[in-house]
Amino acid sequence: METRLRAFSVAVPIGGMKPSVTRREFMVTSTAVAGWALAPLALRGAPAGGAKFSFVLLGDLHFDRLEHHDFPWLEKNYPKDLSQIRNYSKLTAEMMPRLFARVREEIAELNRAPETRVAFVLQAGDLVEGLCGSEELAMKQNREALEFVRGAELGAPFLFAKGNHDVTGAGAVAAFGQAFHPFLTEQVRAVEAAAPAVTSARYTVRSGNAELAFFDAYESASLEWFEAVAAKRTAEHFFVVVHPPVVPYGARSTWHIFSAEKEKARREKLLELLGRQHALVFGGHIHKFNALAREAGGGRFAQLALSSVIASAKPAAKTELSGVAHYDGDQVKAEPNFSPDNEAARRAVYAAERPFVKAFEYADLPGYAVVTVDGAKVTAHMFAGVSRKVWQTVDLSALRG
Repeated sequence: METRLRAFSVAVPIGGMKPSVTRREFMVTSTAVAGWALAPLALRGAPAGGAKFSFVLLGDLHFDRLEHHDFPWLEKNYPKDLSQIRNYSKLTAEMMPRLFARVREEIAELNRAPETRVAFVLQAGDLVEGLCGSEELAMKQNREALEFVRGAELGAPFLFAKGNHDVTGAGAVAAFGQAFHPFLTEQVRAVEAAAPAVTSARYTVRSGNAELAFFDAYESASLEWFEAVAAKRTAEHFFVVVHPPVVPYGARSTWHIFSAEKEKARREKLLELLGRQHALVFGGHIHKFNALAREAGGGRFAQLALSSVIASAKPAAKTELSGVAHYDGDQVKAEPNFSPDNEAARRAVYAAERPFVKAFEYADLPGYAVVTVDGAKVTAHMFAGVSRKVWQTVDLSALRG
C-alpha cells in the first residue's frame, strides 16, 4: 500500500482539529486570569478552581555543549552518537536561545492580553543530551542547562519529565537527582505552594482544574505509583507527562513505553488506566508532531507529542499523515532509512494497534505549543519552529471524548 502524504496547509479538520488560525483568533481563545503577569513569580500560584489558564509545551531539547563530554569515553562507548552531539551542541548555541526568547515573548504577550495567564512551561523530557562520560561532566551539563533556563527569564515556572538522554551515560542518574530534584521542587511549589518536595522523577502538581502526573518511564515502580495517583485523582482534567509515546506513531513503532513482549501486561494496565481516566498524555522522544485518540479500559484518551529540536527558524512540514486511515503499517515509510531489517515487526505493531486508534495526525515538524484549559475544553495551538503564527490547532478535549 502506498503511503499517503499531503501538505498540512490543506489539512482537512478531523477529530477536533482545524487549520491554522490567526494570532488575533488565538489571543481571543487563549484567556485566563487578568493581571497575572504583574505578580512576582513566587506569588503566581495555580489558578483557582476552573479558572482558565494556559501553558507552553516544549518537546525534546537536548541542551548540549562540546565541553560537557569525555570524547575518548564517547568514542569507546557511543561512537555512533558523536555526530548528533556535535549537531545538538551547534543547535544549543544557535537556535535554543531563539526558541526560549520566542517562548518568553509568547508568555508576556498572553499575560498582557485581557483575562489571560500562563501557569507554567512544560517540557516533555530529554532536557539535556547526556552521554557525558562522568558524573562530574553530567553535573556540569545539568547545571548549565538550568542556568540557561533561569537566564531565559520565561516568566513562568519550568516543569519537565525525565527523558532517556537525561539519565544516559556514566554518572547521569546520580546527576539527575542532585541537579534537577531541588530545581523541580522550587518550580512545582511556584505552581502549587503546598506541594511536597520532588525526590524522584515521579511527581504530581495541581493547576486549577487539572492534575499533572509526571510518569518516570525509566523506573520500574512508576506504574504502581501511577495507579495509586489515578485512584486518588479529583481534578476535572488528568494530564500525564511521559517522555516516550504510550501509543506508537511514525516509523519507530517499537519505541513506545512497555514495548517489550515481557511488558505486555504492564502496557495493557497503563492503557486501561489512561482510558478510564480519559487522560491527556503529553510526550516527545520520537522528534515528530503527533496527535491521536485511543480507546482502552472502556474509555478514550488523547496523546499529543512534539519535538523542540529546531534546526531552522521557520521549518516547513516535510511529511504529513492526516486521518485515522493513515494509522497503519505504511507509517514506516515516513523514515524509509530507519532500521529496514525490522520493518515487518514494526508493521505488525500497527496491525495490533489500529483497531483502537480513533483519530490520528503526524508531521515531521519541530516547534512548540500553547495549551489552553478553559473549563472542560482543552485546546493546543502548535507553532512551527520559532514562528509567531499558529500552524495547527488540536481540540484535545474533543479527541479525548
